[in-house]
Amino acid sequence: MKEEFLHYLWKYGLYDADSLFDDEGNRIIVLHPGEYNRDSGPDFFNARISIDGTEWAGNVEIHSSSSHFDLHGHQTDPAFNNVILHVVAENDKRVFNSRGEELLTVEMVFNHQLFEKYLFLVNNPMVIACQDEIHRVDRFLIKHWLNTLVIERLQEKSALVLKILAETSNDWEETFFRMLTRYFGFRVNSGPFEMLASALPFRIIRKHSNSRFQVEALLFGTAGMLDEGLFKEALSDEYYRGLVREYKILSAKYTLKHIHGWLWKFSRLRPANFPTVRISQLAAMLASPDGFFSKALETDAAERLRQLFEVTASDYWNDHYVFGKKSINVPKCTGSQAADILLINAVVPVIFVYGMKRDRNDIRERAVSLLEEIASETNLIIQDWAAAGIESDSALYSQALIQLRNGYCRKRRCLDCRIGNLLISSGRSLKDQSELILEP
Repeated sequence: MKEEFLHYLWKYGLYDADSLFDDEGNRIIVLHPGEYNRDSGPDFFNARISIDGTEWAGNVEIHSSSSHFDLHGHQTDPAFNNVILHVVAENDKRVFNSRGEELLTVEMVFNHQLFEKYLFLVNNPMVIACQDEIHRVDRFLIKHWLNTLVIERLQEKSALVLKILAETSNDWEETFFRMLTRYFGFRVNSGPFEMLASALPFRIIRKHSNSRFQVEALLFGTAGMLDEGLFKEALSDEYYRGLVREYKILSAKYTLKHIHGWLWKFSRLRPANFPTVRISQLAAMLASPDGFFSKALETDAAERLRQLFEVTASDYWNDHYVFGKKSINVPKCTGSQAADILLINAVVPVIFVYGMKRDRNDIRERAVSLLEEIASETNLIIQDWAAAGIESDSALYSQALIQLRNGYCRKRRCLDCRIGNLLISSGRSLKDQSELILEP
């Protein structure tokens, strides 16, 4: 039996409270189960129990078998000397702490239907284990859980923003540039785009932001796309040769080192998503004399913010997808869907972290409210949730459902999920109805 399931039973009191007695037959009354601990040390801190009128305060350790106390090396660890109660599913051995004192060990008695329900969920072959039962859970509780999960997802994304911020010595414009550029690759080319942003400091782009052609030269050149062997058909192309000449001047001026052009992926991509087109669109976005991050920070409506990212590649790309090869004439615009991807994955997380670093709850709340104004994503994960009866009506809920699927369902963390908690304990009364989750 997994210990995490016993932790769940203990925290929520889903066991027979009348079955706990010490070695002398005195009833053990649990006054407080303690604070759940996921780090090293006892499983629950600061628990309180009463035995024969005497109140004890200390820690609680939980194992599937009492012999696991020794198996895990706790008998020599002073951190377990303040354990006042050892709770087990099977009491197969007397155990002692590092002071040689025997631990008060009790077997937890519980309804095994709870364990069967837990096993049914964690062993279910469907990715969403509760797909056939989630309709039993109140929709208000699901929405409340999803609101918590979207903050959790933003906090996870904050780790990348904070990492880049530290690498750039707290330069918000540079950090914003790197986040935007990373997601401009739309997964397939996110790696090369990230390398491009690291190789080309935004302060250099900012010096030439009044010239779109120079920004394009900087981006294409640093991306390695102006190497002679990459686009042989473009050697006689005037636009291409102009970029090469401009980049030679700029790279010498700023001592720029380009990345390898062969890193970019073109296969299995729609031509409109070729990295050549994307780089020109990125140049259009960055060729702005005003502070780009400042614009994003000051714009409070998603629709107006989206307009900053709905850009068109330069005229050359109207009838090209790669250098030197003509195609049918079609303007290459990013469109609202691509703009929304940038808003969800780059803009909102950076604004959220900015509010966090400035201790401005209003800015953090605005970042979350922006997700409510953006249309829901329509990927396979969202389609699976729709099949299970959970619809997403905005990016706020699609992001929360992605977090739920990847962070909980795939890892079978049903005991850490409020929906899983409710389904496993259905028909049982919990000690704490307001907090249906095993929190760290």
